[in-house]
Formats: sequence, structure tokens, C-alpha cells
Amino acid sequence: PILYSYFRSSCSWRVRIALALKGISYDLVPVNLIKDGGQQFSAEFKALNPMQQVPALKIDGITLSQSLAIINYLEETHPNPRLLPQDPKKRAQVRMIADHIASGIQPLQNLSVLKQMGEKKMEWAQSCITSGFQALEQILQHTAGRYCVGDEVSMADLCLVPQVANAERFKVDMGPYPTITRINKALLELEAFKISHPSRQPDTPAELRA
Repeated sequence: PILYSYFRSSCSWRVRIALALKGISYDLVPVNLIKDGGQQFSAEFKALNPMQQVPALKIDGITLSQSLAIINYLEETHPNPRLLPQDPKKRAQVRMIADHIASGIQPLQNLSVLKQMGEKKMEWAQSCITSGFQALEQILQHTAGRYCVGDEVSMADLCLVPQVANAERFKVDMGPYPTITRINKALLELEAFKISHPSRQPDTPAELRA
């Protein structure tokens, strides 16, 4: 497999965690979202992913984009360890939380939107993340065990950790979100989350390396 990724992209990080958890080795091709006006806009990358976003994964003769679609494919082709619970209610909760982050928070504060916001980008990102986290904290109080849904790492957790990193980058006060903070801390102790971390990627700038 070949993963097209950017060290700081939270969507790419979700997929890196999934690949690490499932023990799938891959080649990484960095796509710098800032350099040269954004390498994702090159004709070569547009042919690979017409949405001109990372991640993209070449695997089993196909090219997939969209992090949750990629994770679902990995789940179906490499079922162990599972990232979706067997219980239909828990599985629905995992998907709900993953969608809450991947559709309801992350796209509102991603690079292309922040460019449009100009000088107000920090304020805008904080507002989007805060409103999303207020809801998420409430949801997790009902679903969480050690992790987002019970005591097994799931697709929801793969979305949570990169989003908390974004929140910290945009200086969001995490004080009101003790459940999110506790789960994030527990997940960051796991090897798959450590090796996929933005501070440990081949394209991480020297000053941001762990």
C-alpha cells in the first residue's frame, strides 16, 4: 500500500493510526499542503484524488480517498483488531461519534476554510471546535468506558485524538471537556497512536519532531 499523507493532516493521521493498529506496512508519500501553493493542487495529485485532499491510499489495485471510507475498507479486509464493535448499538455509537468529528467539526476548521477566514481564522477555528466539543463531551458521558465507546479502541477514537491535537493547536481551552481529555490521554499512551503522531512522520519539519 501507498499512503499519500501530510504530517499535520488530522484525516491522514486517522488512517495512519488504523494502519498501525492493524499491522499493515505501507510506503508513505508526503504531500505538502502548504509548500508550492499546496502540492495537493498538482495535476499529478488531482489525477489520484480529484478532491485534491489527503489522505489517499493505493491498496489492492484501487485508490481510495476520504479517511472514514479508507478505515472502513481496512476494517472489512483486515478485521483484526476490530475498530467497529460487534454489538449494533455500540457500532452505531462509534459511527455517530466518528461522523460528529469528521463531518461536524474537522471540515469547518480545515486549511481551505481557514484560508477564506483571513485574520479571523483563529477565532473561527476556536468557535467551531468549542461548539463541537460541547456536544461531544455530552455524548461521551453516555458512551465512554476507557475509550470513546466502552473499553475497546474504535474508529471513534481514531477521529478523537487528531481533533484534540487540532484544538490544542488553536489554543482551545480544554478545561470544560474532562471526558475528552481523559480518553485522549489514555489513547496517546498506545503504541499505534505514538508512531502515527504528526511529530514522528518522515515529512515532519525538524523543529516539530518528537
